[in-house]
Amino acid sequence: MSTIEAESPAPAQLLFDSISSRTCIVGVIGLGYVGLPLIDAFTSAGFSCTGFDVDATKVNSLLAGKSYIKHIDDAKIAAWLEKKAFDATAEMERLSEPDVLLICVPTPLDDARDPDLKYVVSTCESIAKSLRPGQLVVLESTTYPTTTRDVMVPILEKSGLKAGGDFFVAYSPEREDPGNPDFSAAGIPKVVGAIDETSLQIAKALYESAVAGVIPVSSCEVAEASKVLENIYRAVNIALVNELKVLFDEMNIDVWEVINAAKTKPFGFQAFYPGPGLGGHCIPIDPFYLSWLARKQGSNARFIELAGEVNRAMPNYVVSQSAKFLNEVQKPIRGSKICLLGVAYKKDVDDPRESPSFELMELLLELGAELTYSDPHVPRLPEMRHYDLPAMESQELTPDFLKSCDAVLIATDHTAFDYEAIVKHSALVIDTRNATARITGNREKIRKC
Repeated sequence: MSTIEAESPAPAQLLFDSISSRTCIVGVIGLGYVGLPLIDAFTSAGFSCTGFDVDATKVNSLLAGKSYIKHIDDAKIAAWLEKKAFDATAEMERLSEPDVLLICVPTPLDDARDPDLKYVVSTCESIAKSLRPGQLVVLESTTYPTTTRDVMVPILEKSGLKAGGDFFVAYSPEREDPGNPDFSAAGIPKVVGAIDETSLQIAKALYESAVAGVIPVSSCEVAEASKVLENIYRAVNIALVNELKVLFDEMNIDVWEVINAAKTKPFGFQAFYPGPGLGGHCIPIDPFYLSWLARKQGSNARFIELAGEVNRAMPNYVVSQSAKFLNEVQKPIRGSKICLLGVAYKKDVDDPRESPSFELMELLLELGAELTYSDPHVPRLPEMRHYDLPAMESQELTPDFLKSCDAVLIATDHTAFDYEAIVKHSALVIDTRNATARITGNREKIRKC
């Protein structure tokens, strides 16, 4: 589609033209693991971007050309600044300046495991204060179906402007895969839904300018539901292999060998792998958005709830197994020196959000372990909303340090770890990720968990 239809409101045509000419300014609200890759995609496509974040430390870091996310390095940010394609600010009064606003704020669960939309709500309230005709507002944060239409739009319309006429609203769920070199934000197709056809065409034109492909759907509700489905699919299948892992452990069957055998089937099977629990912002959280919505509709999402129970039980299982392995060498957890390897939620990233390592740490500390950790991507423990842990810094895995530990617990299988040396110099290695599968020597020290 080369233009908005003639009967479309004038603000729509002006915005469409500015997207086509790359003269519109793209505002990204939330400068984290979703927001920064989006800025990279749009600046690479020839757009100018303004980043917004309430954390002035992040803003100042970016304006100084310094990154705090591994896969968006300093050189990339310096390049944005050098070509004057990027600005960053903590001043929400400037939200009227961009022509497009992409919302990339957290959507956590509260203590009752219900959706907590306070960041989305507060962001929309800030936008409403300065919303002007002709702006496009897109929510990228993962959420439950109906959020865009029923939560966002009423707040934005407090500005006195009408959605779909004066300004435009769409939903396009983020699809970041940190640590995967095969995919960048620009290389991943984007699902786009909107509250009306005009908003859909504008949002489609915007994303087509910067990403590999756009999949338009009939409504923002379909787009919201598609993201939740993507994450439920993974959560349920991970729960399945986690449950099988516990069962097979009791039967003295290696679940990793079972999975490797099963995945040789060229059809009808996709391999998922067990671990010490779920991490990241999406998989441990997003399925519960739909189960919450089901309860509101008077229904039950029993499969989702069961998968959640299985996955949430894994840290306790790992600690229980660790206690058993230590007992085998006449050591209790209390007083044992345990080094946890990896606090990022997945391999080769610096993202600690919802990492199961933090729950493992809490459980081990409660049982009296003398705990340390090592993670080349997370030099010190960050502050976390749900965990109360002492300040710690990553330890270097020298031979002397490893020999001083009673056990090393592999929670995240970073490539940077020298597993040969870890096994060689450690008294006991508890492996939750099958990271030591290729180690041939000293296997009597390894316990899979």
